[in-house]
Amino acid sequence: MTDAGGDADGDPDSDTGAAPGDAADDAAVRDGAAPGESGGSRSPRDRAFDALDRLVAASATERLLISGSALLLSVAIGFVLILVAGRMTSCESAAYSLLGIGFCYDPIVVYDSLFLGAFGDFLANPLNGQFATTVSETTVLVFTGIAVAVAFKAGVFNIGGQGQLVFGALASALAVYALSGAVSGVVGTLVLVPVGLAVGAFVGGIWGAIPGALKAYADANEVITTIMLNFVATSFALYLASGPFKDPESFANQTRTLPEFTLFPQPLFPGRTDASLLALALAIVVAVAVAYLLRGTSFGYDVRTSGIQPEAAEYGGVDAARTVVASMALSGALAGIGGAVYVLTIAGNFQTGIPDYGFDGITVSILAGNSPVGAIAAALLFGVLKSGSIVVDVGTDVPPELVGVLRGLIVLFVAMPEFFRMIGQRVDVRDRFGGSRDAVATDGGEEA
Repeated sequence: MTDAGGDADGDPDSDTGAAPGDAADDAAVRDGAAPGESGGSRSPRDRAFDALDRLVAASATERLLISGSALLLSVAIGFVLILVAGRMTSCESAAYSLLGIGFCYDPIVVYDSLFLGAFGDFLANPLNGQFATTVSETTVLVFTGIAVAVAFKAGVFNIGGQGQLVFGALASALAVYALSGAVSGVVGTLVLVPVGLAVGAFVGGIWGAIPGALKAYADANEVITTIMLNFVATSFALYLASGPFKDPESFANQTRTLPEFTLFPQPLFPGRTDASLLALALAIVVAVAVAYLLRGTSFGYDVRTSGIQPEAAEYGGVDAARTVVASMALSGALAGIGGAVYVLTIAGNFQTGIPDYGFDGITVSILAGNSPVGAIAAALLFGVLKSGSIVVDVGTDVPPELVGVLRGLIVLFVAMPEFFRMIGQRVDVRDRFGGSRDAVATDGGEEA
């Protein structure tokens, strides 16, 4: 008796609606190969493209699992490096023993200090000094991470966050000190803290708008212009802090110390003047506000469409050039606020040699997948690593260079999946290299 789907022998390939080899083609397509091509004979390049496609299409849960796996892998590699370094070092007694072999460094103690040490004795004293350090580092990094993310959304690589932060910090310190004689006490705090933030945002925004305008109207490469402007900002700030506005009572190149009432209130960290939960709360509010701005407003739509396809945005009525300038101005303003927060919490004045928060913000943004809200968690990880490194340096014999390697491994491994995901979203890789992948370009992350 003849089968409805084939001949009397039940061979499905003899069905009039399916040519011989269709089943093989279907299997090949399921394996990611083109019809007529065996999935097992696909080139390594095509397999790499497929892996990139899967990474781009990963859900939020899958991305979290990937980042967690990358973190564990970095810790495992660091564990081995600590053992190797401990074996190559001479010491009176072994700190760690494995299979009867002694090592001078204990990897468990190192990672315990690196991660948990950043929170101090949190159970006994939640608001301890080490946690205060973590809070202060995290707060500034949230602002610089958001700053870079905004520029990335517009298709611009703002590597000039450090210069924008430096100028924002300097302007904030000078403005607040100049006005500190007019008001005092609680009123002074309520007036001068917002003034310092506003001045930092204004100056940082102007410094960010300059490379934005050069890119939009002169087609200047923003990487080159922002790097150059970083040098200009740091050099000019050094001149001002060592010359006209130098504190005459200090040998260091710095401005005059701000009165305590002009700084962020810090009631929850007794004895510490360099950390404020209020400043951290402000950073979180700003992150949420920027996320809404990018996802829920017409300006955010213009930013994202300009970053995805500038030509299509122009065709749709978006002024791409003006949007690029506005995006860079907003990016610079956020970095400038970060500089103001640094002055009004950590430093208490402007000092040359500000840590590289602007450059760290690039890594924070990549870790967050260019998500302003995600930058909060990424900045916390960075703040934990920075604060924990101090605990490792003080509490163990591990050299600082090795601690830096461990931090770098963690950041590298956790950031790389999101970095490649950004590449896969922005670049039509297969078209560039002779493949058949359809054009793909997005703003670097589907979540704000």
